[in-house]
Amino acid sequence: MPALIYDENEIRQAIDRVVRRTFQMDFNWDWPGGVAFYGVTEAYEATGKDEYMELLKAWVDEQLEDGLPKLTVNGVSIGYSLLSLYKATGDEKYMEFAVQMADFLKNEAVRFADGIFQHTVNSESYNFPQQAWVDTMFMAGYFLVRIGSMLDRQDYLEDGIKQYHGHEEFLQDPVTNLYYHGWDHLEQNHMSGIYWARGNAWAAITMARALRLIHVTHPSFMIIEGSLRDQLSALVRLQSESGLWHTVLTDPASYLETSGSAGIATALISSGKMYNKYVNRSVQGILARITEEGAVTGVSAGTAVMRDIEGYKGVPYKRVQGWGQGLALTFLSSLLARQEW
Repeated sequence: MPALIYDENEIRQAIDRVVRRTFQMDFNWDWPGGVAFYGVTEAYEATGKDEYMELLKAWVDEQLEDGLPKLTVNGVSIGYSLLSLYKATGDEKYMEFAVQMADFLKNEAVRFADGIFQHTVNSESYNFPQQAWVDTMFMAGYFLVRIGSMLDRQDYLEDGIKQYHGHEEFLQDPVTNLYYHGWDHLEQNHMSGIYWARGNAWAAITMARALRLIHVTHPSFMIIEGSLRDQLSALVRLQSESGLWHTVLTDPASYLETSGSAGIATALISSGKMYNKYVNRSVQGILARITEEGAVTGVSAGTAVMRDIEGYKGVPYKRVQGWGQGLALTFLSSLLARQEW
């Protein structure tokens, strides 16, 4: 099998450019910043550059001056930054706020079926009753697994694992092994029934990360491992020669999208040498979409479960997005951190 091929200095320089461009963006306490700063924490872990964590600490400390805002399932994603700041600084305030977020999920977040989180966002204008969106696996499921592991809180850990099992049940297609974007429990359907690239990235990257925290003797380990294994096997067969994936995975006429591609490629890295060929393609494809100023290009805008395939193909990809910055950083950092796992 081929070795991973990349220039370490080039990767480090790209990470530095993307981090600096990210902190030129304005975020509130919501998922765009949550994903962007998750990538920054990954960059810090991979490079050891204290300045990355100092920039993040300054942003978080300013936000926390007034305490936590009203929380949503998506808004909890900034909790990853709190956990990383606690780990880096030892300051208990970060863990105290993170526990408040975990308790919100455990006790207040809207659920349906057997305790699955309903997709909720920071807007009273949008409501998605009894809908599961694959985004939740990243925004909240992995957060509960991670904080549960850090604090040895089995209630958090098991609730996070429950989210993986519920979203697999409702969203992973047993024929293609790809994940649908959403499930409407009231209507008992997958709405538009689209296999969306970034949605599959949310599922793959967080399953790969969760498997590092769930003990192999836990019955859920094999369930999650099997879901990820089959999903990645399907995804590599849909990769374009450019190293990227189409925003609608099964439609080559849809545009190639960077954030989903970065997330999928990150999960491939976690699976060892078997997928090096595909990761090597992604290295070049993703680097080609990072400008000299550190902007990650070709990233689709925030995407609801659209009405049909044309809706996904029409989502714009002109602007720099926090999730594009964060997922690109996570991919590049995973290349550097590969030897540690």
